[in-house]
Amino acid sequence: MQLQQMQDQISRQQGIIEELQNDVSRMKQENLERYQDLDRRINSAAAPGASSDNSSAGGAANATAGAAAGAAGAAAQQPAASSEPGDPAKEKLYYDAAFDLIKQKDFDKASQAFTAFLRKYPNSQYAGNAQYWLGEVNLAKGDLPAASQAFAQVSQKYPKHSKVPDSLYKLADVERRMGHTDKVKGILQQVITQYPGTSAAQLAQRDLQKL
Repeated sequence: MQLQQMQDQISRQQGIIEELQNDVSRMKQENLERYQDLDRRINSAAAPGASSDNSSAGGAANATAGAAAGAAGAAAQQPAASSEPGDPAKEKLYYDAAFDLIKQKDFDKASQAFTAFLRKYPNSQYAGNAQYWLGEVNLAKGDLPAASQAFAQVSQKYPKHSKVPDSLYKLADVERRMGHTDKVKGILQQVITQYPGTSAAQLAQRDLQKL
């Protein structure tokens, strides 16, 4: 019976991983289509006004910029994700599958998996943790801007989550790596003031003294 239960669990996890991979593929295809649409808009705007005259060149450039802005605006107005009805058991399987990729040190796929999870279940009880770990895997990849955004969104989207102090401390670390010293002090002070007694506050106090 135990063997059968293990086999059933493995089968469920494999199914979840396959579903995550399908979600990631769909997201990539959607992004590709948006970029292709943007490229078509830019080319159609730039081609008719092509000229060696400076004023014509300026007009074409303005038209291109306008087309790009319009396409970007249209993309921004589209819903980023549609959350499915809550199913804690299924959400946990999704989350665990994504977290397993961290254990395997496959940070690229882990980043994609957590992003897919947050798109599918933005209101999940695991969403705050997923948002935090998205920051961690992006940091591990060396993508500092993406890590900064992910860590910042923990406190923005899940202000009462237990990961907020840690995410703010990590945000300060990322901002320091990017050379934004002016932001670092403010974030560290926020951790100390708003979350006294936490390990993040202790670390923030130590780092603040070194600045």
